[in-house]
Parts: sequence; structure tokens; C-alpha cells
Amino acid sequence: MSEVYKSLSDPTRRQILGMLREREMSAGEIAERVSVSKPTLSGHLATLKAAGLVDVTRQGTTLIYRLNLSVLEEAVMSLMSAFRIGQDAPAPLPRATEDKA
Repeated sequence: MSEVYKSLSDPTRRQILGMLREREMSAGEIAERVSVSKPTLSGHLATLKAAGLVDVTRQGTTLIYRLNLSVLEEAVMSLMSAFRIGQDAPAPLPRATEDKA
């Protein structure tokens, strides 16, 4: 899961995931919309793939990237659980009263 969180920490990778949320795209289409060099983009895509956030298929000589929503959902649910978001909050602890005698 730490690979997923590391992948999500970069704004360019979050931008790519946002684009792939709309539709699957080739590496060339992604490159047209992201302002990084091709080697840098390749690194970002490799990181997303290694984390399981994107799936890649080959159509002829073109690589097609699509968002793997289940991995993203799992990461979000894990964070929500860790921080008890959406769960009943525990009752607040009583405040200690000072004995002023």
C-alpha cells in the first residue's frame, strides 16, 4: 500500500490519474496534456503501473493506459479506516478537574 501512497503524492501522477478517470488514453495522448519531458512521463507511468494504479494493454505498437479504480478505492478506504473517517467517533474523554482546596 505504501507504493500506492507514494504514487499519489506527486501532483503530475494525480493529474494523470484524473485524466484516466475520464477515459483510457495512449502514452502519446497523455504526453500532449502533461507538461513534462517524455522520459519523466515514462517514469511517472512506470510508478503508477508498479503501484497497480493503472493497467496497460498493447494495441499494435501503442500502449493504452486505464485507471485501476479498485486499487485507488482500496487506498482511500484504508486511509479512511486508519483515521476512523465515517465511523462513529469515540466518546470524548472526561476532562480532569483540578482539586482547588
